[in-house]
Amino acid sequence: MDARLSDEQKEVCRTLRELLQKHASSEQVRAAVRTRAGYDTDLWRQLGSSPGLVGLAVEQRYGGTGCGTLELALAAEETGRVLLPSPLLPTAALTVPLVTALGTPQQRAQLLPGLASGELTGALVLPGTTLTTALGLAGPDDGAWAGDGRAGGVQARHTADGWRLYGEAGQVLDGHSAGLLLVAAHTGGYARSRTLLFAVRPDRAHAVTRTRLTALDETRPQARIELRDTDAEPLGTGDALPALAALGGSAAPVLAAEAVGAAARALEKTVEYARVREQFGRPIGSFQAVKHRLADLHVTVQAARSAVYYAAWAAAGTARGRAVGALALAQALETQWRVAGEAVQLHGGIGVTWEHDVQLYFKRAASDELMFGPVHRLRAHAAELAGLFDVSEGREAVVL
Repeated sequence: MDARLSDEQKEVCRTLRELLQKHASSEQVRAAVRTRAGYDTDLWRQLGSSPGLVGLAVEQRYGGTGCGTLELALAAEETGRVLLPSPLLPTAALTVPLVTALGTPQQRAQLLPGLASGELTGALVLPGTTLTTALGLAGPDDGAWAGDGRAGGVQARHTADGWRLYGEAGQVLDGHSAGLLLVAAHTGGYARSRTLLFAVRPDRAHAVTRTRLTALDETRPQARIELRDTDAEPLGTGDALPALAALGGSAAPVLAAEAVGAAARALEKTVEYARVREQFGRPIGSFQAVKHRLADLHVTVQAARSAVYYAAWAAAGTARGRAVGALALAQALETQWRVAGEAVQLHGGIGVTWEHDVQLYFKRAASDELMFGPVHRLRAHAAELAGLFDVSEGREAVVL
C-alpha cells in the first residue's frame, strides 16, 4: 500500500475545501439546516456539477467519475470539517452502491445518471435497526433486525397491480427530502420470508408520509417514513442482505472519514482559541498542561485518519473488509467524541453556548455515537469477523 495521496486525490481535497470555505461558513450552515430541504440546494447542485462530488463512486458510463472508496472518503472528510448538511452520505455512500449492485441494467440506466449529477438524491430506509447493524458492522448480517414475515418492519406483498409496501421506519437519513427511497422489506410470507430492497419514488407513489424529526444534530437531518399500501418496484431480484453486508466495507470508511474531518476541525478551533484566550496574563496555550492535552489530541486524530485511509484502501465486500471498516469507524467515533469533549472543556463556558461552533461539533459527536455506534459493539463484532477468538487447533487465529 502506498500511503501517499495521488495528485488527483489531492486535487479533490483542495477543490472541495476551497469551495466549502466560500459557501459553507458557520452562518451559512446554520441557515441551511433551517430550510425545508435541510441543506443548501444550490450548493448541492454545484457540488454535483463542478467538482463532481456526488458522482465520485459512479461508473463513468453513467455520468460519474469512476473513482473508488478512498476518493469518496476524502470528500467526506472535507464535508465533515464544516459539518456540511447534505445528502452526500445517504446518496453517494449508500444508495449508489446498492443500485449498482442490485439494480437491473434498466434500473441502473434510469437512476445512476441522476444520482451522479445530484439531481436525484437517495435514502436507505431500514426499519427497526441502526445503519451499522444492517451493514454487518455492529452485529451479524442475518437479517434478524428486520423482524419476521408475520409482522414488524416493512411488509411487501404482490398484487395484480404490482408490489405494495406497508410499515414504517424512523431515523432515516435525509428521508424527508430524498427523491428515491430504497426500502428494506419482507416478502414471501413467514415460511419463505426474505428481505428485498424496493425502490420508491415519493413524488410518484401514493400513501407515503415523511416527517422530519427533531434531531440532536441538526446538521444531519433525519425523518420518519410511513408506508401505507405504497406502490414500489423491486430493486433487481436478489436478496438485500448480502448486498447490505457487502456495502459495510465501503460505507464504514466514509462514515469514519466524516467523523475524522469533524474532529480535526474541532481541534483546530481549540488550538486557535488557546492562542488568544489569556489566563493569569498569558495565553492558556502556553501552559504545559494544555500543550500536552492538545498534543495528545493531535496524535489521536492522526492515528484515526490513518486507520480510515487504510480501511478505504482495503474496502471490499468481504468479512475482512467489514472488520477493517468497523475498527476504523470505532476509532474515528471515539476520536471525535474525545476531541469534542476536550474542545468544550478548553473553551470553558463559551463552549456550550449556542453562538459558538464548538457545541455543534459536540452534538455531531454525540449523535454519531448513537447512530453509528456504540464503539464497543463495533470492535467486538470486528473481532468476531476477524476470528480473533477462534481457538480451534489450540491457538487463536487473527486474520487482520
